Order: sequence, then C-alpha cells, then structure tokens
Amino acid sequence: MEVITDEKKIDEILTRGVEDIFIRENLKANLLSGKQLRIKLGIDPTSPFIHLGRAITLQKLKTFQDLGHKAVLIIGDFTAKIGDPSDKLEKRPMLTNEQIKNNLKKYLEQISLILDMKKVEVKYNSEWLSKMNIPELGRLLECFTVQQMVKRRNFKKRLDAGEDVFMVEFMYPAMQGYDSVAVKSDLEIGGFDQLFNLKAGRTVQKRYGQKEQDIMVLSMLEGTDGRKMSSSWGNVISIVDKPDIMYSKIMEVKDDFILKYFTLCTNISLFEIDNIKKELENGTNPRDIKMRLAHEIVGIYHGNKKAELAEENFVNTFQKKEIPDEMEEIKADAGELLSEVLVKNNILSSKSEWRRLVLGNGVHDLDKNSTIIDQNIKIVENLTLKIGKKRFVKILKN
Repeated sequence: MEVITDEKKIDEILTRGVEDIFIRENLKANLLSGKQLRIKLGIDPTSPFIHLGRAITLQKLKTFQDLGHKAVLIIGDFTAKIGDPSDKLEKRPMLTNEQIKNNLKKYLEQISLILDMKKVEVKYNSEWLSKMNIPELGRLLECFTVQQMVKRRNFKKRLDAGEDVFMVEFMYPAMQGYDSVAVKSDLEIGGFDQLFNLKAGRTVQKRYGQKEQDIMVLSMLEGTDGRKMSSSWGNVISIVDKPDIMYSKIMEVKDDFILKYFTLCTNISLFEIDNIKKELENGTNPRDIKMRLAHEIVGIYHGNKKAELAEENFVNTFQKKEIPDEMEEIKADAGELLSEVLVKNNILSSKSEWRRLVLGNGVHDLDKNSTIIDQNIKIVENLTLKIGKKRFVKILKN
C-alpha cells in the first residue's frame, strides 16, 4: 500500500488531540519519508466494552492506517492479569483467565467499528510474555531501577500516604515495554496517562539493541460525571451502546467538554470546530450544539439513519416529555437490592450516587407513576425507571 506524505494531513495527525510527542522532529521526518511505519497500540481487556475514551487512541491509529502505515494492535491478555497501575491511586485487581476470556469475546468486533481489521496486525502479548523464564524476566526487569519506579507520580503518592505498592506493579511497564521489542514498533500511541509505560518501551528497545520508538500521547476524555472516563467508575459511553442510550449519555456530558468531545470523538474538521466555538461564545444554547455532537458520534458507530432516530426519540422524550420506545434493559434476580443492580450494571457509578439520587427525588418508577424513596428497595417485579433527568432503564426480573 502506498504511504501518503501529505504534509497538511501529517500536521493534523501530529496536533489533533495530542498532548505530547517524543521525539516530534524524528516522527515527522519519518512520516514525510514515505517509509511505512509500524504503529503500535496496546489495549488490556479489563472491561468487555470499549468506551469513547479508549476509542480516541483507536481513532488516531486509524488516521495512521489511512496514510498507509501498518497498524499493530496488541491485546494485553497477559498484562491484564497484572493490571496497569497508570494514573491509579490503588492497586488494580488482578484478572483471572476466565474474566479476560469473557472480556475478549467481542473485543475485535468492537474495534472493527473503527479500524480496517483486514489491514491490522493483531497480536496477543501472552504469545511472548507467558513463555518468559526467570533469567529472561530478570534481564527485562534489569532495564529499570527501584528509584525510577518510586518516582512515578501515582506510586509516590501512595508511598507518601503510607499505602502499599506491590512488586508486581513494577513489572507492568517493563512488560508493556517488551511488547515494543516483540513487534519492533516505530511509534507507540496511548493516552496521556500511559506516558511512563510508553517511555519504558524506548528503554527496553534500547537494551535489546533495537531502534527506539517514538511516542505520541493523547488527551484524556472526561466521562458523564466530569471525571476521567473509566469503566471502574461507570461514567462511560460505550461504542456499542444502543443509539438512544449513546445519544442520551452524550447529552449528559458537561457543557465545558463539548469542544473537547468534538475534537477527540468526531471527524469534524478543526476549522469547523473553531466555528462551533464561536457559536458558543456568541450565545448559542449549548444544548443545541450538544445535540449536533450526539448526532455526529452516534452516526459514527451506528450510521446516520439511527442517529436521526435517536435524536427524534430524544426530542420526544425530553422536550415533549414522552417515554422512549427503546431503553436500556438489564436483568436482576428477585430479592436483589436495586442499588446493587444499578451499580453492578454501570447504570450508576456508586451506591453513594444512588443515595444522592433517592434523597433528591431523582428516581421514578414509571409503571406506578411514583418516586422511589426507599434506599433499600429490592427487586420484586419488573421496573421501568427514570433516573435523573435523562436516563431510562428497564429492570427485568429473572
């Protein structure tokens, strides 16, 4: 495949949504050279669903793929067992083989919504990491010192607070770094919270006699509650959410993040986004701009026709106060606490959010046309709930 060296396209790739590049001059020269580069992206299957925050790096990988470069996708089925400590102030739980297997069931199917999988080199890092013996592991870990690790921001915070940092967590960046050796990557991309791990790839490549990869780190995306989008917090918008659900979740995004979502989650040109910024500054209702945003994002993953239907349903539901025909459905056993069912299925981020909503009269039983006031209500029958102003959920009793 021919490699495209259009400088305007390359400049946009190097700037849009990008927090930092190391080393920028080297990467730009390589992109202009016409040589096909191996662009590495690693994803650990810590959740069964890919959300918009994770999709940012996949979309960036797609832009490199469109220029003719080789997309190298590493599924971290081995590193997921350890858990990436990046940007975490507590140890991630170590996943079991069964959990990883379940999370992986529809991973590539979801990724295919973004990447042309026929042109992607897919690797599982268990292919090489699971075969390492003790001497090989020792050689790899010798790339780093304890002093380097304890200076890492999140580790330092935990140590300063008297909290434990486990030795296995020190292994993670070394193993992710070895992935770069295994696939001989020229460039690795990731979220800004991955900077330490991506730099580890350069260190390990140098130790193993390879040319050091360049690094590109991208902006992080805030979720529906304003915190970093994270499956563990339940504030995510999944790329396989039903169109109506995806649309309504995007409408919950805080107004402050509208432009960021346009930049990171859509294909709208930067020139057009600048015009949208001017519209907001000139007093256009953010709700109207956000409706356009929701339409754009739903259209990317479900097509324009379904995006139009989702918008129509949203208008009928929230502007005309009608109940949507389609809403999220979850199953629950009789006797389960409703609060636990909603948190377990990522409808709510925590039990404290549930308590806040109940105390604020924010949970409504639409079947009985009543407000739920019992925080300890249990599942005894099917329920149709309105949660807050914009979310509708059906609970189906097993």
